[in-house]
Amino acid sequence: MSDAGTPPRPIVSPNDILRFALELFALFSLGFWGYLAWPFPIPAVFFMIGAPLFAAVVWGLFRSPKAVFPLDPVGRVLVEVFIMGAAVATWFMLGYPIVGLVFGVAAAASGILNARREFGTGEQR
Repeated sequence: MSDAGTPPRPIVSPNDILRFALELFALFSLGFWGYLAWPFPIPAVFFMIGAPLFAAVVWGLFRSPKAVFPLDPVGRVLVEVFIMGAAVATWFMLGYPIVGLVFGVAAAASGILNARREFGTGEQR
């Protein structure tokens, strides 16, 4: 059997798995912030659902690999920085600066590695 007609399978790197976990944790962080920072029931439920939903929609529209509105590299990085930065800020606002610091460093390192792979290393092509 020949593999000549089949497209190559995408390779999932360890950074891709880490980025997915960081994205999920960012959405969890925004929902957790909505739960703890606002009085229950009306504002808390609104922010528990609304903040992660807004971040997921923005990510899907502008940052995902199959984005509806593809952006240039600077725009894609800015969207990622704003969403991950909001998740970091939630942990600082909730009084857990160590969680925010660890998450921020992991998100920054993963984002830098992804940007170097996705946009090139800066060399002329």
